[in-house]
Amino acid sequence: MVQVVIKRNQALIFALATVVWHLPGASAAQSYPVKPVRYVVPFPAAGSPDIVARQISERLGRMWGQQVVVDNRAGAGGTLGAAIAAKAPADGYTLFQCNIASSAIAESLYATMPYNHQRDFAPISLIGKTPNVLVVHPSMPSRTITEFIAYAKANPGKLSYGTSASGSSQQLAMEFFKLAAKIDVVQVPYKGAPQALADLIGGQIPVSVQSAPAVLPVIQSGRVRALAVTSLMRISQLPAVPTVHETALPGFEVSSWYGLCAPAGTPAAILDKVHADLTAVLRLPELEQRFRDMVIEVAPTSREEFAQFIRAETARWARVISEAGIPQQ
Repeated sequence: MVQVVIKRNQALIFALATVVWHLPGASAAQSYPVKPVRYVVPFPAAGSPDIVARQISERLGRMWGQQVVVDNRAGAGGTLGAAIAAKAPADGYTLFQCNIASSAIAESLYATMPYNHQRDFAPISLIGKTPNVLVVHPSMPSRTITEFIAYAKANPGKLSYGTSASGSSQQLAMEFFKLAAKIDVVQVPYKGAPQALADLIGGQIPVSVQSAPAVLPVIQSGRVRALAVTSLMRISQLPAVPTVHETALPGFEVSSWYGLCAPAGTPAAILDKVHADLTAVLRLPELEQRFRDMVIEVAPTSREEFAQFIRAETARWARVISEAGIPQQ
């Protein structure tokens, strides 16, 4: 009798294992990937997002024994590439490097959107964060962020700041700062951050908010003056430059960020595998050092933590866009 029960239990276990093995997601994950994987980056080649993607894709490719091909689809503030990735088959062979612009800001900035990030994407993990830096032309009398706030309050509407096109993370960082500091500084939009930085160096504009990797060389050369970084902690490349948080506005923090997502509906087993392998890649000492040199703080998360992070960022920037009166495009 005991032997009969044991045999029946063994048969049941075998049957259940067979069912699990043949589930589409589980079986796909066992062998994934069996062909090249497309890694969509919604920004041009050679910029920081592209460099991040190529560092990751090269190492994932070696780990998987398959090519991970970076596909640059720039345009419309990152939404063009996001729309392409959102419509791709949900089979794990298209990954999307999500970011603050296309995954959090765009929803409130654009009147019509070709995708809904919450509905159309499955978050995998945060990759890392990079702070912005508030910089001024050396002719500006302000030498600290508190002096700058006082100067702006004494001259409402007379100062201008340059950023890349409306809706960039740098513009939103400055608008958030203006709301928190209760100052009036007028935006001058440029086609890109490099053009705004060039005019700041030339003295055509007095103020700009720039990403730390882009502005670091001109700060170190003395062509512009850094007043504060927007992360909660100082960065090692600018140890003498304080944070907005520690000097003027406690709790203030704005960072651009990169993450990895996949089209919604991608099997959970594949998402779990990509998450585990991405986390392993991000923990490689040489990659952490490469990103540290680019002023990027590596910060992998769980899938759910990243989903919560994106929801919080989306709500935050919706509030800033509304309170700052930034018109929809």
